[in-house]
Formats: sequence, structure tokens, C-alpha cells
Amino acid sequence: MERSIQVLDRAIAVLHACEAGPATLQDLVVRTGLPRATTHRLASALEGHGLLCRDDGRWALGPALARMGSLAGSGPPLAEAARPALAALRDATGESVQLYVRRGDRRLCLVALDSPHSLRTIVSVGAVLPLDRGSAGRVLRGDPTGDAGWIESVEEREQGVASVSAPVLDRRGPLVSLTAAVSVSGPLERTTRAPGKRYGAVVAEAARAVERAAALCPDPSPRG
Repeated sequence: MERSIQVLDRAIAVLHACEAGPATLQDLVVRTGLPRATTHRLASALEGHGLLCRDDGRWALGPALARMGSLAGSGPPLAEAARPALAALRDATGESVQLYVRRGDRRLCLVALDSPHSLRTIVSVGAVLPLDRGSAGRVLRGDPTGDAGWIESVEEREQGVASVSAPVLDRRGPLVSLTAAVSVSGPLERTTRAPGKRYGAVVAEAARAVERAAALCPDPSPRG
């Protein structure tokens, strides 16, 4: 029993070592203090269960954790609460819609609803993407959205694709914090090279709808 608990503790240590962002095997060894062979064995097992994933030789938190995380915590889970607003956004624009959260120096897709068009952008739930390319990445790294409340990108992450993203904010309390990013993406043939002009306002409104659905906004009702 003690050995089983030790293995579990070590596996959890490997997971925590990835919280700061993607890590090489050597990074995991340094962060956990575990032998290299043990670290590799545990990381591979966690990958098999979807708790970790590998990209370019670096380990990162996996899609199974995203699904678990969306079910955890108090109040309505963000992914579940956001889905109606995201579906409405997909129907209004006819383009693919995603909800991203930041995970270290990457972004993680929590929800993805595909466009009904045969030519469309596809992002899988659990996909881990960079912060330095694409409008959603720029939103999550804190780039200013300006008065319009959105950021656009054209062919930054993928050729022939443009996107518009807006921040989902937690407005409770005196400090406003960034929670997620709502994004619309699609081929240039439909989004054009000025996607913000076409979709910016509706994407920003969808982000506010997600805030309301997830109870991230103060109660607007009058108080007597």
C-alpha cells in the first residue's frame, strides 16, 4: 500500500511540474527531483491516460485534465456555462468558435464548436496552442483590446485563417481578472483580412454572455 501511495505521490509531482508550462524530460527531472527513468515512466503513463501530452519533445498538461477542470470548482463549470453563448456565436457568424484558458505559457482549448461549412477551422478540445500567435493567445497574454474589446489576427498561427477574440473577465470584487478568451476563426474567404470589422462586436458580446452565464459579473439588479 505504501509503495502505491509513493507512486501516486510521484505521479502527482510530475503533473505539478508541468503547471508552470511545457517541460522537457530534463526539466521534469529537475523540478521533481526524481530519477530520469522514473520520471519518463511516470510521464509516459500519464500521457497514456490523457493527463499529459507531448509536443515537440516537451510535456504539457493534457486534455483529460481540461475536461476534469471544467467539471471542478464551485458554481457552474466554465465550459458548461459558456456552451449556450458559444453556440449562439457559432450560429450568428457561421464560423468555428472556441473557448481558451491560459496554462503557463500556452493556451488550452476548453470548448470547440465547428462551423457547418465544409471549409472551416478545426481545433480539438484539449489542444494546447501558443500564446504568441493568434488573437486568443494575445488576449490571454494580456495584450490590450482597446475600446472595442477585441483583438483580431490574420494568418498568424495558420496560413489562410483569420480570427477575432475577446476576453472573459471575472468582474467580482475590486479587481478585474482575466479568466478566458472567446474566439471565432475561419478561412479568409469568409472572414476577410479585417475579421474584427465583421465579427468583433458579436464576439465581444458573446464574451459578456459567458461572464453572465458563469456568474462572473456582479448582480446588476437594484438593491434596496
